[in-house]
Amino acid sequence: MLLKANIDWNQMLQKYMDVAISLAGKLIVGLLIIFVGFKLIQILVKIVKTALEKADIDYGVISFSCSFLKIALRCVVIFMAVSNVGVGVSSIVALLGSAGVAVGLALQGTLSNVAGGVLLLILKPFQVGDYIVLTGTECEGQVAAMDIFYTKLKTVDNRVIVIPNGTLSNSNLINNTKQDKRLIDISVGISYDADIREAKRILKEIAAKETRILDEEGVNIFVSSLADSAVMMGIRCWVPTEDYITTKWQLNEEIKLKFDEEGIEIPYQKL
Repeated sequence: MLLKANIDWNQMLQKYMDVAISLAGKLIVGLLIIFVGFKLIQILVKIVKTALEKADIDYGVISFSCSFLKIALRCVVIFMAVSNVGVGVSSIVALLGSAGVAVGLALQGTLSNVAGGVLLLILKPFQVGDYIVLTGTECEGQVAAMDIFYTKLKTVDNRVIVIPNGTLSNSNLINNTKQDKRLIDISVGISYDADIREAKRILKEIAAKETRILDEEGVNIFVSSLADSAVMMGIRCWVPTEDYITTKWQLNEEIKLKFDEEGIEIPYQKL
């Protein structure tokens, strides 16, 4: 009886050893599948990115597509590795099905960001490189990148703002660089004692010397309103979008300097 018990224990130990060795081998193969698969995915994504760049496709589409492709292929590799370990495909499908509702509720915000990213790529309210403003917030800047979940903006002082795609797709946006030209609208007040004709002449001279103004669009100089303590003069002109800020700053400076030289008073509150 003792000999028989020893034999049973030896057989059981041998059986578990065989199972452990087999499982360890499958785990090693599974890890190799993940390691090699992730490396191949990295190479494939680089190839796809290079091909899309050569096809002159919008960078936002390239960034989003590569991000989506990387995540999808990694899920496939992990699925293959788990299947190799010995977990049945039907078991994985059943597990995913039972956990689908819970995962969906937990990731509804993330999924809305993916859907928002797809909408942004289809509707194209902006592209990488555009300067956008998210109305009602302090978020504005140049679009630096569009990923599958988030869009990154770079501010003028070199900060990075990360905004969920779902928020962007459901918000009011102002795209300051969508068009190739923009209208500069400047309003400046002059004293009621000042000569309006002289003020208009000075503004015309300033506009004529500014080479960045688009001559074919013309320059409008006018009296916009008669305010309580000043006659409001207006100047409107079109400039290339990339020159908008610098031209507006320059015009404001020139108006103040020329008005001071010609004795045109700009009224202001005095205490």
